[in-house]
Amino acid sequence: MEGYEILPIKAHEGGRNLAYTCEKEGAGAKIIRISFLDDRSREDFQGEVEYIQYLFEHGASVSNVVISQKGNLLEEITYNDQGFYVCVFNKARGKMLAENNYRYREGVSITEYFYNCGKVLGKMHQLSKGYTPLHRRYSFFDKYNTAYINKLIPNTLPLLKEKLLELLKTLEGLDRNHESFGMVHFDYSDGNYMIDFDTGQITVFDFDNSCFCWYMYDLANIWTHGVGWIQFEQDADKRKRFMKDYFDEVLGGYQSETEIDHSMLEKLPLFIKVVIMENIIDAFEVMRNNGEDLECDEELSYLIKCMEDDIPFKGFFHEIYSVEEPFEYEERSI
Repeated sequence: MEGYEILPIKAHEGGRNLAYTCEKEGAGAKIIRISFLDDRSREDFQGEVEYIQYLFEHGASVSNVVISQKGNLLEEITYNDQGFYVCVFNKARGKMLAENNYRYREGVSITEYFYNCGKVLGKMHQLSKGYTPLHRRYSFFDKYNTAYINKLIPNTLPLLKEKLLELLKTLEGLDRNHESFGMVHFDYSDGNYMIDFDTGQITVFDFDNSCFCWYMYDLANIWTHGVGWIQFEQDADKRKRFMKDYFDEVLGGYQSETEIDHSMLEKLPLFIKVVIMENIIDAFEVMRNNGEDLECDEELSYLIKCMEDDIPFKGFFHEIYSVEEPFEYEERSI
């Protein structure tokens, strides 16, 4: 990286890596990612970068890994007995939606974006169906299991713990065949891809959470992020109609690249619940890793309320939802 101007990227809450942009005149911009927490193994990192390279080489719109001078996708450095895993990626072309103030391409319908969002994901899932890993990433139940939930969720939240364990039991009974279960991004949202606002092309990055899971998880995650487009609408029926149209567009793009069984699509409410479970677990992990006192702010309290009371669709069409304070509920003690 000699001659590159290297600048730190501001970390987001709960972020687990150090990242830097690398710019040099006449050369493509790069991103360096340095990982140092002991919650992931070399096998995990190797599995991630190999999967990214596989996707890129087979035509998926992802930021590819840059091979090191030693010919490796991943370098490990030890300093003062601390291990660091270092990867370099080509920087995705364009901007994030947030950087563009959530405005899409001038003169182009937002439905193009919804369709493209599904299409890019569908291409990745189709490729995953033919993927045989050299280094295997972890599978959903390797992390989300009874022992981990009992350890992570405090006993002062017994109903939450009970509902999470019930959800796991339901998931354990689901089919995990080749067409429904494989490598997924597990954090596919507008914070993890760039959009070229000249062409509408989406380029995906940040596969740090990728794992073997149901493909429906990524689709449910897209649904939960779509609520932002209509979250201030007072009329719940209008919110419901918008979300149907939005998700139909996403599915149109998705199904232009890969098939998904209708029986899995019917499980959208179940997988939205799984997304909520992941969000709750992530919040507790962040508090634990940062050494913070356990507390439920308004956003976490909202998610817990939805889980405990079996409120579907993240409460978006339920009386719990408030357009004045979207996805917030009264704080609760732990």
